[in-house]
Amino acid sequence: MKLTVFSSDGTTSREQDFAGLPTFEGDKGIQALKEVIVAINANNRQGTHSTKTRGEVRGGGKKPWRQKGTGRARAGSIRSPLWVGGGVVFGPKPRDYSKKINAKVKALAFSRALFDRASAGEIAVIEKFIAETGKTKGVNQIVGRIAPAGKVLLVDAPFALGTARAARNIDRVYLQEAAKLNPVDLAKYKKIIVSTKALETIIARINGGKN
Repeated sequence: MKLTVFSSDGTTSREQDFAGLPTFEGDKGIQALKEVIVAINANNRQGTHSTKTRGEVRGGGKKPWRQKGTGRARAGSIRSPLWVGGGVVFGPKPRDYSKKINAKVKALAFSRALFDRASAGEIAVIEKFIAETGKTKGVNQIVGRIAPAGKVLLVDAPFALGTARAARNIDRVYLQEAAKLNPVDLAKYKKIIVSTKALETIIARINGGKN
């Protein structure tokens, strides 16, 4: 598969064929991609949300007023779900949202996501990320030449400290290590810029089946 390769400063580009990139026909891998994205998002949920039932809210042990003769509706507790400050009926409780996904399904989903973005021309390769002065302005100019608008994901293996510091101040730019790249990352951003070193790592992951 051919990808556009940019120079380190983003001023020049060329087409280059990369062996080892996945290819698909039809809808193969689409369902796996959906399942893995759902699982990753579910696994990122903390599941710490919690509400109190009427039995857990403090107070309300005494009957507010007598049962009959007041002209008001019957009430047994000020912590009834009908009252302000009362308990919550069927409210959320802490739970585990995690989902288990087979390793082969993960590998298939990753390959499919990479193929879809690459075949759509939304993955660009840069020879390497440079931030000689560690300035945000320099990185912003390079990214702007390759992807003028939209959210951009930069992928390296690993990032140089200067590049990471310079890029993290750009609102639309996000960073990810090639070894940690997942289908959600590939589906989330409008443009993905990958260093040649990172692309080698990604291809090795695909061919080695480690995702």
